[in-house]
Amino acid sequence: MSENADDAQEQPTGDMRPRRKQTATSWAVAREAGVSQSTVSRALRGDPRVREETRKKIGESARRLGYAAPHSEPPPSTSRRSRTVGVVVADLTNPFFPHQLQPLYDEFQLLDYRVVLFVERSDTPSGYEGLKRLLDRSIDGVLLTTGTLGSQIPALVREKGIPLVQLTRYIDDLDADRVVSDNRGGALAAARYVLGLGHRRIGMISGPSNTSTQRDRLLGMTEALEELGLTLEPRFMKQGPFTHHGGYQFATELLTPVDHPTVIFCANDVLAFGALDAAKALGVRVPDEVSIVGFDDIPMAAWESFQLTTVNQPAAEMARTAARMLAERIESPEDIGPGRTRIFLANLVKRDTVAGPPAEQGA
Repeated sequence: MSENADDAQEQPTGDMRPRRKQTATSWAVAREAGVSQSTVSRALRGDPRVREETRKKIGESARRLGYAAPHSEPPPSTSRRSRTVGVVVADLTNPFFPHQLQPLYDEFQLLDYRVVLFVERSDTPSGYEGLKRLLDRSIDGVLLTTGTLGSQIPALVREKGIPLVQLTRYIDDLDADRVVSDNRGGALAAARYVLGLGHRRIGMISGPSNTSTQRDRLLGMTEALEELGLTLEPRFMKQGPFTHHGGYQFATELLTPVDHPTVIFCANDVLAFGALDAAKALGVRVPDEVSIVGFDDIPMAAWESFQLTTVNQPAAEMARTAARMLAERIESPEDIGPGRTRIFLANLVKRDTVAGPPAEQGA
């Protein structure tokens, strides 16, 4: 797993005070055997991908601790749980979310949890009523992918005392586990790349200002410009929703003037797809007359129709990590302290939508 070396690591506490006897959990077996919790789940299911040596080691640890696998008679400490988690998303029409949901679902299945999907609708008066009803049905935890500054979800979840993990986005002052990519570093790498090719007229189509992803990606872009004594010109900056329509509309506005940007950095791939379509409609050739960069590297970005240069964040591994962290919060809350952070590297993927600036336009 590619993670930042400075990430907080999970360590057992050194508290030596006597505790009341507790039924062993799969997390305790994982610590005892020196493997991940998902490896314990796979081994005890007989998954052939687990090496025999590892399987024996896990089996011995489980016997020593008296651990009973969930598919047998459930232990007393877990019998009152619903083994159901809620996953909150913002927009199922955005292909990034289905790309993230499949590994989430698969990992929760391995961990013996059912998944209930909730689409956050903060644009209607009753937008949170569905979630309130969901929280009243004794779900064990919530995985939030939509963290925004105005979201009511963290407060609703905390009222019920339910474990919460943030994925992809995060809320600054919220004491909860978070799994994110290095958005600033990824945007910084992309900006340095295009600046190194000679681009100086930089356009940016960014997402909503109340999201950590938008803020951190803009921070990386401006940091790269400042290294060369440059700034983003206000006329080359557009901001709106993370949608194809937004990318198309804003790219049309950016590319209509003769002295348009020679490169447009889009804060996600969906915006970039809209920008590519706008350039095609206007007869502006990519990358000969304008370069376009995305962020996320969803599977569509590699399609021959797009071949989009973009920043990859490992969404599948981030999703699996977030699922494991939520399961640990549910099953072993006494072993975990304040909110933990996992930061995954975000790497530039060079494809066909970026070249040097057109000579006739200058840099």
